[in-house]
Amino acid sequence: MKKLLLLMTISLVAIGMLFAGGAAETAAPAKAAVSYEVTEPITIEWWHALEQQYWPLVEEIVGDFNNSDSLVTVEAKYIGNYATVNETLVAAHAAGSGLPALTVANTPYVAEYGKGGLTEDLTPYIQATGYDIDDFGEGMIAATSYEGKQVTLPFLISTQVIYYNKTMADKEGIVIPKKIDDLDAFMKKASKVSSDGTTDRWAIIIPGWDQWYFEPMYLNSGVKIVNEDRVSTDLAGPISVDLTKKFQNWVNNGYTYWASGTSASSNMRQNFVDQKTFSVIHTSSLYNLYTGLIGDNFELGMAWLPAGDTKISEIGGSVLLIPAKNDQKTKNAAWEFLQYLIGKDVNMKWADGTGYIPTRNSVLSSSEGDEFLERKPAFKAIFDNLDEINPRIQHPGWNQLATIWKSYLDQIMIEGVDVESNLEYMAEEIDEVLADSE
Repeated sequence: MKKLLLLMTISLVAIGMLFAGGAAETAAPAKAAVSYEVTEPITIEWWHALEQQYWPLVEEIVGDFNNSDSLVTVEAKYIGNYATVNETLVAAHAAGSGLPALTVANTPYVAEYGKGGLTEDLTPYIQATGYDIDDFGEGMIAATSYEGKQVTLPFLISTQVIYYNKTMADKEGIVIPKKIDDLDAFMKKASKVSSDGTTDRWAIIIPGWDQWYFEPMYLNSGVKIVNEDRVSTDLAGPISVDLTKKFQNWVNNGYTYWASGTSASSNMRQNFVDQKTFSVIHTSSLYNLYTGLIGDNFELGMAWLPAGDTKISEIGGSVLLIPAKNDQKTKNAAWEFLQYLIGKDVNMKWADGTGYIPTRNSVLSSSEGDEFLERKPAFKAIFDNLDEINPRIQHPGWNQLATIWKSYLDQIMIEGVDVESNLEYMAEEIDEVLADSE
């Protein structure tokens, strides 16, 4: 009996070893852990959209990095404006070749790139290297993420502001209104329109070449540019119609003009420098440029856009991303350089040298932040409202929506077509785009 039990035990053990061996042979090999370290010399390319006046700063910062890093060498390459960067990047991604190691992108492209798989998910890199992403704050983190993945990181960040002639404002007692409802009175007081209807000085110039500039007034008035269903817009609703009619009336009365078409931005700036307009809506990133153009002619003021029920603005400028199709060595080198570009020490260099907003909470609350405000006191209007800077609307069809919206508003403001009917036609086109891209 004991021999029988022993034989049964040996048989069971043998069978167990047989199955164990079989399982060992058929089990999938463990996936090797990804290393995010740079271990050998590599030269990488960084695409940027900083115009020529900023190239000395780019060379300085990239040169400092190259001198401090023994393995990674960066070559900075100016591609063009954000639209050109987008076209070049998308083409390279489709071809699967010619991609940079690191690139800038305008903030509206985050959702489109995230959905299309163009961007590397930076979350594992952040976790593996202990990168302090929380130093950016919730708004900037949300603006650079897609569906819970950190597909980009904030780089040169701006928001919408009103630049105004502070010398003129102090002399004539003109105040930028805090509420949209008070804009009618402001338009009449700040503009100078002759009896024959010609305008000698506009109250404000509204940029029509980019919906980002007038978008906050629609949002703060309660317009749902993309409805919660994600496949329709409220841009033909009663609130939008009323606000659009206000814009059209201001244009018709000579209080403002709708800046659109070729050279719209430079023409608007020149009108401001020549004091043919009291104020302009533009990006905060151009503060340095405006102060340089104005010189000693008058003092520059900066104000927050008038509010409705809310007073939010939207994040602008650019983010940094690593293309997903690159090999891991290139991605690791890009990650190392990315951290440097947006590091605390370099953050203030960008802010001082470009006019963009300091993005790191640790920098804003430091003595360097205080010194920044002493040098650029107009930025207090932004620092006082940092919590109001929100992520841009993220939708894969956003860029098409914006193009359609701008086109119709150009017709309404410049050609004087009917507001209500044209907004209805516009909304039909936008609804199709939104439904097709979700």
